[in-house]
Amino acid sequence: MSYVVLARKWRPMSFDDLVGQEHVARTLANAIEVGRVAHAFLFTGVRGVGKTTSARILAKALNCVRAPGTVPPGTDPGPTASPCLACPPCLEIAAGTDVDVQEIDGASYNGVDEVRRLQEMIPYRPSRDRYKIFIVDEVHMLSTNAWNAFLKTLEEPPPHVKFIFATTEVHKVPVTILSRVQRFDFKMISSRAIADRLRHVTTAEGIGVDDSALSILAREAAGSMRDGMSLLDQVIAWGGSTLTGPDVARVLGVASHRVLHDIAGALVRGDAAKALAVVAELADQGHDIPHVARDLLALLRDVVVAKVCPEPGDLIDLADEERRDVMALAQDSDADDLVRVHQGFSQGFDDVVRSGQPRAALEMLLVRLARRPPLLPIDDLVGRLRELERRLGSAPRREGPRDAPPGFDAARGPEARPRPREPGSSARPTAPRDRRDEPPPPRPEPAAAPGPAARPSVARVEPEPEERSPDFAVVAFIGVLERLGAARPELAAFFEHAAPLKVSPTELVVGFEPGSVFSAQASEKEAVAALAHAASEHFGARVHVVVELDSERSRGFDTVAAQHARERRARVQRAIADAKQHPRVVDAMEILGARIKDLKLASD
Repeated sequence: MSYVVLARKWRPMSFDDLVGQEHVARTLANAIEVGRVAHAFLFTGVRGVGKTTSARILAKALNCVRAPGTVPPGTDPGPTASPCLACPPCLEIAAGTDVDVQEIDGASYNGVDEVRRLQEMIPYRPSRDRYKIFIVDEVHMLSTNAWNAFLKTLEEPPPHVKFIFATTEVHKVPVTILSRVQRFDFKMISSRAIADRLRHVTTAEGIGVDDSALSILAREAAGSMRDGMSLLDQVIAWGGSTLTGPDVARVLGVASHRVLHDIAGALVRGDAAKALAVVAELADQGHDIPHVARDLLALLRDVVVAKVCPEPGDLIDLADEERRDVMALAQDSDADDLVRVHQGFSQGFDDVVRSGQPRAALEMLLVRLARRPPLLPIDDLVGRLRELERRLGSAPRREGPRDAPPGFDAARGPEARPRPREPGSSARPTAPRDRRDEPPPPRPEPAAAPGPAARPSVARVEPEPEERSPDFAVVAFIGVLERLGAARPELAAFFEHAAPLKVSPTELVVGFEPGSVFSAQASEKEAVAALAHAASEHFGARVHVVVELDSERSRGFDTVAAQHARERRARVQRAIADAKQHPRVVDAMEILGARIKDLKLASD
């Protein structure tokens, strides 16, 4: 006799044997008991959760005539929620040979012609059984025309006909069909339920198996009882009558719970070397690294749940031994730190799965998480902030110039908090400075240099050429630009980038370097005329203006725009230096143990 796989040999025969689908079994059994059985059913769910098995059980319950000798001959006891499994209909339905219970593959018979042939058989009464039942598997494969041909028959079938549809993709079933059937959603079976069923099967088959092996099989089944039975068949063929966790993990090519627990423990303790050693061992054994990462992510989730829930109950779907290990790891860890580890691993998990080098991606992810900085207690931070508030509240205020920043003394410059000198040192201590920042340049003496907000006005001055200072050209040109900016600010902005080659009460010559982007706009007749008018108003006489384009002698000439840029940079550097040496900044750095990473000034 040929071998029958465990998934078929141990297929449930009654509603009581159905594992993980108690809601479906109870609803169907109650409907049979009270005589409210619908004419069409739709069973939906992932593969291997019992859809077709439940359809056969329902067919037995509807057609069971009881075992011989249990009912008077010639009487019909009617449907029952507990089929006898001994009468001819029960035996033939289980074997798939009952002529009145037809199982149809929707993937093969999906055309409108097949539906029409089915409709031709519907009017005829069953040859022996109480109901003629049609079980259509993978019903979502039917074509649109086939569904349309099915509508009327499915809505009003003869009393002796029942339809049972099964599908894994219910979203492909038309809504017109969904409205004509009773829908039952089959859920994924828990790992604990699968492990219990596998233990029952192995005990009946005389096979020794430990909890670790059952846990691995249940985890790899991923909610499918049929997958669990198939995996059990595979490992029995390798291990014979005794199955252990390491052997099952080796056969299936997955990481055992102990290995995953070692990686999770190394992450929690911050031991990057240990985590890398375990990953290297898994890679040498040929394990699927993305699969390992997926199992590790699930384990980290269980550890977080075990930490935040003193009594997790069904929230942790693990065997007893694995549950004890998870609870022990969670007990020795901090909840916030565990959440941070899980969140970091979850964010990097997709990179591991999509990477062309999954081992390297997983290793770097583990190293990054193992080297995470420690979390500071909130109470400690609050205490430091209170100490900072106390010091700031008791710090004396110094009066300085009205426009100086807080803590600035006109005589002494920026204040610095006194610090004790080191032995043998005579230098004046300064506030701590971020070593990555360049030291501020020496603070220049206050000067009346013009800025963008207030540029110096030049009076009407006409000294002799030999008596003019070297700055006369720039200063006079600034005065001309101020008058031009009052009327045409956009033109003044262009001419700020021009070099004042010659400035006199009668002639103004400006030049632009070769390649200047401002020369085109400034050389237009309207712009030259506006500059000449502003110069004439400034000097009180008619001024001839010449604009030289691509002027070689303009190279390296000090322009007004360059002067303004230097002034702005000097102001920013002085403000940054004052801010770094401010007493409150120094106090905050000292109390919080911090350093200045970046400093930004408010815009003018």
